[in-house]
Amino acid sequence: MLTFLFSTVDMYIRAMKIIETPIPGLLEIEPTIFGDDRGYFYESYNKDAFHKAGITAEFVQDNQSLSSKGVLRGLHFQNPPHAQGKLVRVIAGAVLDVALDIRVGSPTYGQHHKVELTGENKKMFWIPPGFAHGFLTLKDDTIFAYKCTALYNKENEGAVLWNDPQLNINWNIDTPLVSKKDQEAPAFDKLKSQFQFI
Repeated sequence: MLTFLFSTVDMYIRAMKIIETPIPGLLEIEPTIFGDDRGYFYESYNKDAFHKAGITAEFVQDNQSLSSKGVLRGLHFQNPPHAQGKLVRVIAGAVLDVALDIRVGSPTYGQHHKVELTGENKKMFWIPPGFAHGFLTLKDDTIFAYKCTALYNKENEGAVLWNDPQLNINWNIDTPLVSKKDQEAPAFDKLKSQFQFI
């Protein structure tokens, strides 16, 4: 576990905890929350702190979605040369967030990591290129937000079937609300990944 300290213009020292996961490249990020009877404040992005953690990519697009409880979106990715890294968080509500390693040659290829992101814990999840990503909403009116390192490109989008038994992802739900497109996503053993582990 790594902790990075950085100064802000108001002269306070703020801490952002960067937590390494069992899958190389995936990072959980816990910002320090400053709260009082008026509410709270925290930094959801700080370029210097992220660069110290090795997250040096430029973010070029922000996305936000609203979902009712039980909606499952994923597992999605974009192929090179339009591969996306994503910094994801929940503004309100809660999700079970999943990243699947699809980097050929990776020692954790085909493995996944799960994290619960909520409006209360304000935790963030950094998912670099080379992962398929999806999430399940755990509460109604969940607002999910993410920063992307590449613009959306329909011709290069891809998906893996969310409930493929080979992946052994326990979503803790039998019948989520899933789009027709995601229901028809290819099985993992049909994936011809264009990502290489470096």
